[in-house]
Amino acid sequence: MATIDKITQLTNSRYVNMFEVDGHNKKGHRSHYMVASRAENTDELKIRTRENNADGVIIYSLYGEKRDRVVLIRQYRYPIDDYVYELPAGLVERGESFRTAAVRELHEETGLTLMPVDADRMYEEPRYTTVGMTDESCATVYGYADGQISGRFMEESEEIEVVLADREECRRILREERVSLNCAYHLMYFIHNNSGDAFDFLKG
Repeated sequence: MATIDKITQLTNSRYVNMFEVDGHNKKGHRSHYMVASRAENTDELKIRTRENNADGVIIYSLYGEKRDRVVLIRQYRYPIDDYVYELPAGLVERGESFRTAAVRELHEETGLTLMPVDADRMYEEPRYTTVGMTDESCATVYGYADGQISGRFMEESEEIEVVLADREECRRILREERVSLNCAYHLMYFIHNNSGDAFDFLKG
């Protein structure tokens, strides 16, 4: 296992910061590694805390009387200068549980109300998103969405279209559109799980 010798904070931003990590591995190779993090300082890095607390939450929710549509967002993202299909998501605020964050974020992004379902902890557990470049970790919350779509709670910086996609539309999206990895995997599952309780798998 590698040894970390020094961590230098390079930015001081509200939502994401860059850190340079100097270290060496057991072969003696020295590395200067760049890490992006939601941490505000070096003490909050997961390198230091060794805790996998959720920085964000991803929401997989079904909509409609038959629960045959999945709630998606089509959002403009600067890193690719294009729109991408994603599951609704957002940051967990300090002192907030990720389940509470899920209800809040779905309402802010879509206007819909989330009713989370009970899930075995292993399905909601925070997981690393892109661990080769960031220590960001996101939990996933599952549930049913209700209400009317509205953009009135959305932040001005967000450019989002809410999509209620049935299985046919999900197939089209996967074939033709840009889709985030997490969203793509959930859509693949949604397409092929079209009988019984859609959340049976959450029971362990």
